[in-house]
Amino acid sequence: MENKHLIWTEESVRPVFKAKVFTIRENLCRSPTGKTGVYTTLDASDWAVVIPVLKTGGGDKFVMVRQWRHGSRELSLEFPGGVFEAGEHPEEAAAREMEEETAYAPGKVTRLATMSPNPAIMGNRVHFFLAEELRYMGEQRLDEDEYVDVELLPVGEVIRNMGQPPYVHALMASALMFYLRKGQGG
Repeated sequence: MENKHLIWTEESVRPVFKAKVFTIRENLCRSPTGKTGVYTTLDASDWAVVIPVLKTGGGDKFVMVRQWRHGSRELSLEFPGGVFEAGEHPEEAAAREMEEETAYAPGKVTRLATMSPNPAIMGNRVHFFLAEELRYMGEQRLDEDEYVDVELLPVGEVIRNMGQPPYVHALMASALMFYLRKGQGG
């Protein structure tokens, strides 16, 4: 194996806190030179971020959601998405989350990429999808603690404003980059 001299060995794992959406663990690890240290990691489920593109007479629009984010203590304008349910395939999770949050169902879902959201402390993956051929289903199906407004925004406007409030979620910038790489944007 190439770069074997960089690999650490996990010797033990101890959960220290369990919440609804994640578990914090302390990991006793041995370095490639034999030193040991305790490193804190966060276990969470994989989740999907979906880029829904609605074809309109006035040009392509992104279907986005505006919601409160407790970590940043502010509203964020984002592509829809959410956590996978047990045994759910990524494409199914993406379509389900998008429909629940936006009331739009995709006719076509295309995987754009899978990445580590923060590999320094997290072991899960975020899966990015493009959703096309949208059908409006009439009603959101939000979780009891979800408060989400749906907004249809011109693709060019989102591209121009990404990185400025309210487009401040870093994973949304990643999603937009994958959309542009696919040759869809602009």
